[in-house]
Amino acid sequence: MQSPAVSIVIPAFNEESAIRHGLERIVEMKFHENFEVIYIDDGSTDKTFEIISEYPVKCYRHFVNKGYGAALKTGIRKAKGDKIVILDSDGQHDPKYIETLISMLDNYDMVIGERTSDSFQVKRRQSGKKMIRMVGEHLVEQKLPDYNSGFRGFDRKLISEMLHIMPNGFSFSTTSTLAFLKEGYTIGTFPIVVEERIGRNSNVKFVKDGSKTMLLLIRIIMLFNPLKIFFPASVWMFFIGIGWGIAGYFLAGRFPNSAVLVVIMGMFIFFIGLLADQIALLNRAKR
Repeated sequence: MQSPAVSIVIPAFNEESAIRHGLERIVEMKFHENFEVIYIDDGSTDKTFEIISEYPVKCYRHFVNKGYGAALKTGIRKAKGDKIVILDSDGQHDPKYIETLISMLDNYDMVIGERTSDSFQVKRRQSGKKMIRMVGEHLVEQKLPDYNSGFRGFDRKLISEMLHIMPNGFSFSTTSTLAFLKEGYTIGTFPIVVEERIGRNSNVKFVKDGSKTMLLLIRIIMLFNPLKIFFPASVWMFFIGIGWGIAGYFLAGRFPNSAVLVVIMGMFIFFIGLLADQIALLNRAKR
């Protein structure tokens, strides 16, 4: 049997009130006949799995909730298509955009559905997203597209090589965007309108749970370009120590011990940064 050219991977967790919306649209547009459609039930405790099983699509099940990224990893590993399309199951993403995305994958390694200004977005997450965008653009030294849009597609071989660095949580989209940019792959975008999710509220609470945002920022820095942080910090520390030492020499006739410690600390930070950079390169090595 010939493998499908495209696999559509859709993670779902406790979406019994929303899941039929997307399934009906997929069947209506006959995507299940032309492409491989894979749903991943990520340990739902409601009737999500039973509802998916009523439709002519593939469905794999996690018996515990592992996270958005873990569900996508399962779907990508199970997929047989040369191209992978992912979208959310909560009614935000209209499957009508799938064909546009697939056609663009002939020219790009990754394609992202970029949300228009009139798309629905949760306002309380905006500050956390701005922080992540600023850090991400500093690390990759270019403007980011809609880095955390959940509607996107990839070349399956390329994303499969990166699954070992992808997180199991909601930052899968952010990490994959930065990884493709950092590796020099081409990213295309096209506008999409995103609707308000159906049913339950989202599990993502960037601003309310600020520690997760900070941990994500630290993880992104250490994974993609630790020297961007370590090198400036080491230079500042070194010159602060030198300046303090010179001031101490002229004021007290000696180079203070504290200044020596600060200079040495600056040198240690630099070498730790070099080590962190090499570890980051090894972590990002293709598998």
